[in-house]
Amino acid sequence: MQHPPSFDDGRPPYDPSVAAELIGKTVLVGITVNDRRGELKRHEQFYGKVTSAEPTRGFTIELQGSRAGETKSLPPATGAFFKAPPGTYNLRSTGESVVDPDYTSTWTLTQPDA
Repeated sequence: MQHPPSFDDGRPPYDPSVAAELIGKTVLVGITVNDRRGELKRHEQFYGKVTSAEPTRGFTIELQGSRAGETKSLPPATGAFFKAPPGTYNLRSTGESVVDPDYTSTWTLTQPDA
């Protein structure tokens, strides 16, 4: 099924060919969570294999390392994934090292105050 390159409801573009390329690849993800005033609430880092990509549901990642056995979902924004230069990446949150991931992806989320 062919999907549109972008949605008319403000969602970022989804490129099916990029999404297909991500399946089976290792991605290193960094998430910054801020409150509505822009104050930092927390940072999160994880890595794993992309196991599915759907234009409405987004990406499913099976985590590896200290979080093996967990899954995470990311929005269907293919423009948020970048090929990672070769090297060793250190996760500040866990102290783990990730060698030569295929992609990186960073996100900033704004949560309403509780």
